[in-house]
This record gives sequence, structure tokens and C-alpha cells, in this order.
Amino acid sequence: MKNNKIKIVTIGGGSSYTPELIEGFIKRKDELPIKEIWLVDIEDGKEKLEIVGNLARRMVKEAGLDWEVHLTLDRRAALKDADFVSTQLRVGLLDARIKDERIPLSHGMLGQETNGAGGMFKAFRTIPVILGIVEDMKELCPNAWLVNFTNPAGMVTEAVLKYGNYNKVVGLCNVPIMHTIKESEMLGKNPEELFFHYAGLNHYHWHRVYDKEGNELTLDIINEMFNGDNKVVENISGIKFMEEQIRDLEMLPCAYHRYYYMHDDMLHEELEEFKNNNTRAEKVKRVEAELFELYKDPNLKVKPEQLNQRGGAHYSDAACEIISSIHNDKRSIMVVDTRNNGAVTDLPYDSAVEISSYITGSGPKPITFGKFNAAARGQIQLMKAMEELTIEAAVTGDYGKALQAFTINPMVPAGTVAREVLNELLIAHKDYLPQFKDSIEKIEEGKLK
Repeated sequence: MKNNKIKIVTIGGGSSYTPELIEGFIKRKDELPIKEIWLVDIEDGKEKLEIVGNLARRMVKEAGLDWEVHLTLDRRAALKDADFVSTQLRVGLLDARIKDERIPLSHGMLGQETNGAGGMFKAFRTIPVILGIVEDMKELCPNAWLVNFTNPAGMVTEAVLKYGNYNKVVGLCNVPIMHTIKESEMLGKNPEELFFHYAGLNHYHWHRVYDKEGNELTLDIINEMFNGDNKVVENISGIKFMEEQIRDLEMLPCAYHRYYYMHDDMLHEELEEFKNNNTRAEKVKRVEAELFELYKDPNLKVKPEQLNQRGGAHYSDAACEIISSIHNDKRSIMVVDTRNNGAVTDLPYDSAVEISSYITGSGPKPITFGKFNAAARGQIQLMKAMEELTIEAAVTGDYGKALQAFTINPMVPAGTVAREVLNELLIAHKDYLPQFKDSIEKIEEGKLK
């Protein structure tokens, strides 16, 4: 283990997830020689930063550690000489997520944070901000690793690699972790007894499972899937997949595949929630308000159990493990977003994939997955093309590219309605989309409709 003291910066430090991040660092206090933790936020997040930052300080003190916990709105001051930078920001805050969900649903299409129309708009808002952070990092901490768990994590990672020209980046999602925990329980085993081989895209991956002797257990889990509870992730319905389809795939789907494989059922559920002003974003806003009331308690010195209701459990702990594995060259096997480098034969070599990887001192080394069968290959290549178009539109503000991305996204009906929803979301989020300024003006003037 390296003994040199390290500086860690978290941008979006006022997030409700920060206590889990601090807990993860405390758990690894013997692996990570931390000197400073900087929590950074924006003016609109100042109050939350103060609340969660003070909790972080209490947690560190309770653990008997001498780490310095700094709170700041000055990103550049925080980034100076950082060793690791994590990003957990939400451009436009939860009100933007509510628009991402409700506007598509008002047109009868699925509204979701990282998939479909809402997911593309989250990318449009987020990617330019992350690329701005990367430019600061190149100047102020050029050797730092960027650990991103801002959604859509895969597209953000690819944008940093291709448009930010920054290779020391790794993306992270908690969904594979949730699958690993749930499916290990199905088999009556500990996760350490099994090897989970994931491959695909963020929120659009499949996996196979093996025991330590190399025996494949994927079919055993498929059998269990259709004999009991199907819910894996807190924020996604447990609607059962079609058994014949999953058996034909001979792989285990991601929980988010329900939005594609079980589209009509998921849409029906979401429309009911929409009518009752109870979309996932609206639920999360209520849960988050309750969490921050808890965080205010000066006697609270540990992560509250209620944080697990937020839907993103294990994100932050996994980020801490990535940092530890890079710092100590631990070579932990984790599922991350990283450059493909040929690990998934059916996707471009330089694209970002979500895949089981060894996390080394020089970053993630993806474990070769090979080819997909025809059903998965056809879907994932379409989704990758959609991601590429979305990223380009986010960087350039090209309306045509955005419309193309909408047109080929399976969750967006092509044609006039795609343009209507695109235009409505552009207007709704115009304060956070300066790259689309010219197109937004044309829409408002009635010249683009």
C-alpha cells in the first residue's frame, strides 16, 4: 500500500449520498491514507452542502480520524493537487429530473431518469458540465483519477474519453452490485464465492454467473427468477420478464431492460404514477427532504439506514473501493464504465462499455466478453449508436443530431411526437442548455416545430 497522503474531491458534495461515501472511506481507513476530503457544490446547493458536510465531519470525528473535511463552492480551489475526483452532481437538481419524467409521460411515452427522452436530456445537461470539470482537472490536477457516478454514467465516461481527451476516468453504476447481491442470495452463496461476468452499456447490460470451479450457474438463476421475487433495484418495478425470451438469451438481463423488454407494462405503471403526481422523481424529492431533516440532527454521527431507500445504495461504497483499488493496485474485480478496447467484440474499440474489469494501479482492465447473440447484438448496437448521437448533440448543440438520437431510441416513438417532446424539453431546460441556444430561440419564435 502506498503511504503518501491523498486528497479526495467530491463534486456534488451536497448530495444525499455523501454520508455513504464518507462511510466507505472510513471503512477503508487502513487502506487509504487520506489527508483531505473536499466537498464541492454550487450556490443553489449551499444549504445542503452545509448540512451534509457537517454530518460528514461528525462521522469522521466519531471514527477517531484526523482527516480534514473542507466545504466549498470554489471548484478550482478544491481541485488543486487532488489525487482523486468523484462526481455525483445533478444539473438542474431534482426539479429537472421531474421534468425529464413528467414531460415524456404527458405525451404517452416512458419518462425515466437515464433512459428514453429524459435520459438523453440528462446527458445534454450533464456532459458539458463534466467536460468543464475535466478542463479544470487538466490544469490543476492532471494526474488525478476521475471517478464518475453521475448519470448517465456510460455516456459521461465516453464523452470524457472522446471529447475531453482524458483517459484517467472510470464510470460507476450500482445496478450490477444489486444484481450480484440478489442473485448470490438466490443461490444461497456469498458473492465472493461466485464470478459475475457483466458486459454491455450502462443500464443496458447482461451477465453470466460462474462458481469457483468454472461451472456456469446462469440457468440456475434464471430458474429462480421465475419462481420468486423479481425486484432487484429499489427504483425499478419488479414486473416479471417473459420467461421464454430470457431463456433464449441464455444471459441475465439488467433490471433496466424492463423498460425495453416489458415496455407496455412499464408504461402503464408509470402513467398511473404520473396521474397521481407520484413519479419516481417526485418520490425521491420527498425521500431526500426527509433525509436532510435527519442529517440536521447534531447527534447523528453515522449514515442513517433510511438512505438505502434512495435507490442508489452501494454507489458511494463502490466508488471508495475503486479509489482504494487504484491507489493500492488491488486488482479488485468490479463492474465499471471504461474504454472497450475490444472486450466486447460487437462494439467500437474506443467506445465506453460497462463491463467486469480488474481495477489496477493504472485503471480498469476489462475482462473480455466476446460476441453477443443476435438478439442482444442488434439491440446493443442500436443503443450504442443512440449514445454516440446523444453525446455529440450534448457537446455541439446540434439539433439534427438530437433529433436523430430521439428517432432511434427504442423508448421514443419516431415522428412528429419525437420532435414535439424534444422541443418541449429544450424549452423546459433552456437555462441549462446554452449549447442549444440558437435552436431554442427558433422554437420559441415558431421557426422550428
